[in-house]
Amino acid sequence: MTNMSGMAVSRPDHPSLLPALLVAPEPMERIRRSARDWVVDMACFVLAALFGALMLFATSQGSPPPHHPPRLLDVAIGALGCLTLWIRRRRPVELGAALGVLSVISVTVSGAACIALFTVAVHRRFRTVALVALVHFVTGLIYTAVFPDPKTGYWTGILWSVVIIAAVVAWGMFVRARRQLILSLRERALRAEAEQQLRVKQARQQERARIAREMHDVLAHRISLLSVHAGALEFRPDAPPEEIAKAAGVIRASAHQALQDLREVIGVLREDAAEDTPERPQPNIADLPTLIDESRRAGMTVTYENRLRDLNAVPTGVGRSAYRTVQEALTNARKHAPDAAVSVIIGGSAGADLTVEVRNPLVSAVSEIPGSGTGLIGLAERALLSGGRLEHGPTPDGEFRIRAWLPWRDQAARAAAVGGNA
Repeated sequence: MTNMSGMAVSRPDHPSLLPALLVAPEPMERIRRSARDWVVDMACFVLAALFGALMLFATSQGSPPPHHPPRLLDVAIGALGCLTLWIRRRRPVELGAALGVLSVISVTVSGAACIALFTVAVHRRFRTVALVALVHFVTGLIYTAVFPDPKTGYWTGILWSVVIIAAVVAWGMFVRARRQLILSLRERALRAEAEQQLRVKQARQQERARIAREMHDVLAHRISLLSVHAGALEFRPDAPPEEIAKAAGVIRASAHQALQDLREVIGVLREDAAEDTPERPQPNIADLPTLIDESRRAGMTVTYENRLRDLNAVPTGVGRSAYRTVQEALTNARKHAPDAAVSVIIGGSAGADLTVEVRNPLVSAVSEIPGSGTGLIGLAERALLSGGRLEHGPTPDGEFRIRAWLPWRDQAARAAAVGGNA
């Protein structure tokens, strides 16, 4: 069930015990009475009739004032006023003003007039309530002046009218304020629930985008290795059996590894996958020698220069970004410059930046391995999310260079930053 704003509305356990306005906050003309509303309407009808009978009995003790309407007409007006209470929610202002005017000539309609005034106070703003209450006050003045009670004075009658009107208006405004509070709390709860669902959806989308980037980085590297080894077997069919068997073994191992990576990524993307399933350990900067050895076994000429004292001292997130940068750079070099020498340089220090630089000579050959062209875009986005930056493009020396600066904070600087934020 939804309300007029389009937000989902949770249905209460016992809607028949609540006012229809709280169950479905829509324009009053469209609301159907709940079981509770029917009970309240019947109770209001009975109370108005009893109060009118009581007022008729009180004014019947003794001779009626001169010019007083006949009792039969008084009772007929009071009965009509009690019947009109069934439409008090649809036309509260008109009914409240009309019953207030009729109370000048009928004492039996006073109970229905009070209930109508209470309904106006519940469903309308204070300005409207004040105008209807003023009509009741003026009619009270007129009735007391035209039909004075010999047992009580004029001002006593006026005081009682003011007290009754003020009490009815105050009670109705209290009920209105309480209902508005409930509706406000309900809307806040619905809005908070909708925002929470939106945050969960955004988190899922971001996680799936991250997994897609990881899948691109991993599979592009694996499949490019497969393409290189398969190309070697295609162009050297007369190679020694040992080399062919070695290349076939590398192709088989890379294919199995690519299938395993793809299976894990698809398993994470499934909606029914368990949320508490531990993730596979991700590669880090300490795995760079293994990555470079794989490229060398594929026939690439890679020089690796490590200017760091301890690879394990690099934070996990920064090290993973550095690993993915080198992996994508080697994949691009394998695609676009298959016979060119590639140099990989890692440097930096704690408290500064971790620098990753990959160079290879520019080659004008057309790549036989297809690519989407989004690898470098993904690397730039990864570096930006890490708080760093990435540059790529040809250099004046005739080389293609990829260089990334990734922020590397040591433990002391990180603790100082956290303490400063606190």
